[in-house]
Amino acid sequence: MSKPPIINIGLCGLGTVGQGVWKHLSRSRGELESRLGVRLVLHRAAVRDLKKARAVKIPAGRLTTDALAVATDPSVHIVCELIGGTGLAREVTLAALRQGKIVVSANKALLCGHGAEIFSTARRHGGHFLFEASVAGGIPIIKALREGLVANRFKLIYGILNGTCNYILTRMAQEGASYADILADAKRLGYAETDESLDVEGWDAAHKAAILAYLAHGAWVRTGQMIVEGIERITQADLRTAAQLGYGIKLLAVITRDFKENELFVRVHPTLLPRERVLANVNGVFNGISVTGDVVGTTTYIGRGAGQDATASAVISDIADAVTLLTTGKAVALPEEAAALHARGGKRVRLAPLERVRGRHYLRLTVRDRPGVLAQVATVTARHGVSIASVNQTATDRRDAASLILTTHQSDERAIRATIASLAKLKSVLEKPLLLRIGDFAE
Repeated sequence: MSKPPIINIGLCGLGTVGQGVWKHLSRSRGELESRLGVRLVLHRAAVRDLKKARAVKIPAGRLTTDALAVATDPSVHIVCELIGGTGLAREVTLAALRQGKIVVSANKALLCGHGAEIFSTARRHGGHFLFEASVAGGIPIIKALREGLVANRFKLIYGILNGTCNYILTRMAQEGASYADILADAKRLGYAETDESLDVEGWDAAHKAAILAYLAHGAWVRTGQMIVEGIERITQADLRTAAQLGYGIKLLAVITRDFKENELFVRVHPTLLPRERVLANVNGVFNGISVTGDVVGTTTYIGRGAGQDATASAVISDIADAVTLLTTGKAVALPEEAAALHARGGKRVRLAPLERVRGRHYLRLTVRDRPGVLAQVATVTARHGVSIASVNQTATDRRDAASLILTTHQSDERAIRATIASLAKLKSVLEKPLLLRIGDFAE
């Protein structure tokens, strides 16, 4: 019998995820080799510091500080870009793709910022870029959209894409503690970075939403073209009121497509989600994604969205796909090719204007506690065509102030933004109004 082909794997970056990939590949290599019909070799790994102590034992001869040398090594068949960031990671990725290699990456920021360049380079030089680990960790959502659900057009995708925010909101709801206290715990436990802004202000979820939108619709939506709002101003009062109304609060990424108008919109924001929805009950550091297709209906995916093992699992899944590609020549469909199946009359999808992004809303206002204030607020909402559905007034810590919580009937984003801007100018409104969306999604 002929010997199985040898597949050399090079790792660029050996941090938490890189060590997880090395550990789990080493542990399960025999089983993977039997399944794939090859011999897998962890050939080289590029690191910043050769002397740094690591949780996995790696022969010194397999380590280097030159990531580009690993990426361009002719004997390396699969390059795992696990560096992070968009500087050296971009150089390594493009260098490998120009040599027709397969690159596996978990780097959502790189893909969001340079995806068009990466896929163009791969196409020109015969390389491939696999990125299952870039969104939702161990949940195979990329494969689901690109392969399992390829027969569908997706009118709605929404989900919890950031485990840090979900952890904070879950503990706030369950324990009654403040945002600041739980954020401090999240940092201590390693769920949140020292600079938590990328997570709690919604930017991490926005990067992931951009990738999902590209996969589903073949269009790159920049974060500046989205609504991106975080969880920093959510209070216990908001959580209590939401619960009384039958909702939980989750930071959601929402991707909607109107096929009749050929329009797409992407947004990330805290959302009141009905308690009976599955994702309203996804808690802690877990992620959850709901995908509605025109053929299959709604499917839901839940799992760990981050961490060494979940991310390593997704990277190794892509390595297995890369081996299959190398040994059988089976092509991996590029996102734009899949999206072409869903194009309307061959036209590229447009971004929906704000007036066509509709929904119900939750407003919290801190106002002077005196007669006539509610009438002023109602006058402003009526002027902008926003209809109030309910009003709830509660006390605040300030003796001269009250908290007004309003919910609205259906209105559009342009109208609600104008309403918030006008309310903020009222002398009777003491703080910047808080706007949350109500997630009555039609699945």
